[in-house]
Amino acid sequence: MTSRNEANDDHWVADDVLDCAVVGGGPAGLTAGLYLRRFHRSVRVIDAGDSRAQRIVCSHNYPGFPDGVAGGYLLQRMRQQLLQVGGDLICDTVQKIDRRPDGLFVLALVRGRLMARNVIFCTGVKDRLPTLPGIKLAEGADRLRYCPVCDGYEFTGKRIGVLGNSTHGIKEAAFLQHFSQDVWFIEVEGRLDDLVHDVDIAQLPRVPGVAKAVTVNYERSPAVTMKDGSCHVFDVLYAALGVDPRTQLAISLGIELDDTGTIVTDAHGRTSVSNLFAAGDVASGLDQLTVAVGQAAIAATAIHNSL
Repeated sequence: MTSRNEANDDHWVADDVLDCAVVGGGPAGLTAGLYLRRFHRSVRVIDAGDSRAQRIVCSHNYPGFPDGVAGGYLLQRMRQQLLQVGGDLICDTVQKIDRRPDGLFVLALVRGRLMARNVIFCTGVKDRLPTLPGIKLAEGADRLRYCPVCDGYEFTGKRIGVLGNSTHGIKEAAFLQHFSQDVWFIEVEGRLDDLVHDVDIAQLPRVPGVAKAVTVNYERSPAVTMKDGSCHVFDVLYAALGVDPRTQLAISLGIELDDTGTIVTDAHGRTSVSNLFAAGDVASGLDQLTVAVGQAAIAATAIHNSL
């Protein structure tokens, strides 16, 4: 199937219409594409190239990889598996989605258009990064983490610093206390007065003051310098400022979101709008690779059955 820049929508024929367009080429999107192709469905996965999984240096809680697996390598293997069954993966960005009166979806890409009977949103979320000088040094040294569910185990008994500016960061620090008793809450962006009560209730040790910068020493340990000049060294830092779900396209189609801004789905990945599905981090649920691929498999199977 070839996308068209000039064609009028009324001139599309049945063979031009995909059974499903998958928006997002991360683990969820690639799984959805794989399942649909193995069901002999016409599907295209549109990958903008900014999957959150690409930044995973090494995940130790993805089944089947006892020594851990890099996110980039996992994506590479999943792309290869999709292509082996005739899957269609393109590097492009969906700019807009419209629905025709007959129910078909028209996806406007940077380089062309597609038409589909169903759409799965696997657009993921974007981590909020601290705007601290030197934070990229900690990330480059693999000492800045984002998901305590994913890798808290690897830092059992270690000295952990949690960078936060809201109750979300406090909850994440409290969660990490399951793995270590040496967990410290570090305030960023100057909201300590608003948070001190919640920190005390959670019985969290906290570094006094507000973080100013991050450095990494010769042992690759991250150190946080506070505005009062004090410096505190940790084994690892967690950025706990929350995430922003990539839901702009979903919102434009009237899909219901929950109070965290993620897409509400039923047990089969269906959203509040017919023939629109969601899977992965952009959907309500635990932000995990295993959850993302499971949600995608369920949604893809529901689409196949509906067709």
